[in-house]
Amino acid sequence: MSARTLFSISAVLAGLGVALGAFGAHGLDDVTPRRLDTWKTAALYHMLHVLALLIVALALRAGWDARLRWAAYSFLVGVVVFSGSLYVLVLTDTPWLGAITPIGGTFFMIGWGFAALFGWKTPPSSG
Repeated sequence: MSARTLFSISAVLAGLGVALGAFGAHGLDDVTPRRLDTWKTAALYHMLHVLALLIVALALRAGWDARLRWAAYSFLVGVVVFSGSLYVLVLTDTPWLGAITPIGGTFFMIGWGFAALFGWKTPPSSG
């Protein structure tokens, strides 16, 4: 996946994150405070990892190690699985979805590991 594609995906996911955050703030009147906190956690991790994805896209564009894409892929899977499972849990009141959420969290951690590894291996620019 190209840096340009990753950048575009992160922009779309950021817009979606804003919309979902607003929906949580204004459209979830009938959920418990605990479920609303769950939604807020989903939105927070969604947006933080979209920003991470954006940074990876910019680093790739600047010529950093192409293997850094593995961090981007991990962040993408993390957003879908972690935040997605929490969003669906709140909307459907299906508690077993909480068992899937840690898989997404694991992908977030894997992504940060890839970012550290391949960021560390990128030689400094000569300029």
